[in-house]
Amino acid sequence: MAGEIPQAQPPPADPGAEPARHPYLLLWRWRRNPLRRPSDRLAAWISLGLVLAVLVAAPAAMFGVGDSAYRHYRSTAEHEARTRDHRPAVLIHDAPRHPEPGSDEAKKARYPVPVGYTGPDGVGRTGTTEVEPGLPADSTVLVWVDAEGRITEPPLTVEQIRSRTMGWAILAFLGVVLTGLAAHAATGLVLHRRNLAQWDAAWASTAPRWSRHP
Repeated sequence: MAGEIPQAQPPPADPGAEPARHPYLLLWRWRRNPLRRPSDRLAAWISLGLVLAVLVAAPAAMFGVGDSAYRHYRSTAEHEARTRDHRPAVLIHDAPRHPEPGSDEAKKARYPVPVGYTGPDGVGRTGTTEVEPGLPADSTVLVWVDAEGRITEPPLTVEQIRSRTMGWAILAFLGVVLTGLAAHAATGLVLHRRNLAQWDAAWASTAPRWSRHP
């Protein structure tokens, strides 16, 4: 149809142009180029800014969050050490036997068994703790008891504090990196859509002159 505007097409490649070399591929937005648009240079500055921001913010977030986590878990461990007590407890029932006695798996296995013990207030209590397989009733084991007399976990160890601190530090580092990547993708998408809109507008004004019959 004579009045129909043909679909916009990218400009044809110059047959005599030298193919892009790999070392310059990532820096093409910085090089002088007649096809370079202002948005290309803007995208290059945004990418550089995001890289520098991530290089600064990621280590800072890792050390900041790691230090806060370490202080928190160290304070928690000290509080647990003050408020928890190691007390003897007596098995009320026999512990289940492991199907493979003497195996490495049996040495690591633990089964929950009801026990009786005395709380910090001197009152007899019952609870459940994990013990080695095969222990008979009336065997004595040690349990950790909190200030309210409930069986609980032992205080945090140095290794647990270290591993949890490292976990939060790594999460903080990855969070900053992923945020930077998401920001780069979002800005790239916005600029790409803006370029397409400008290209369509320019083509709409140019195409009628190209498609006009002599």
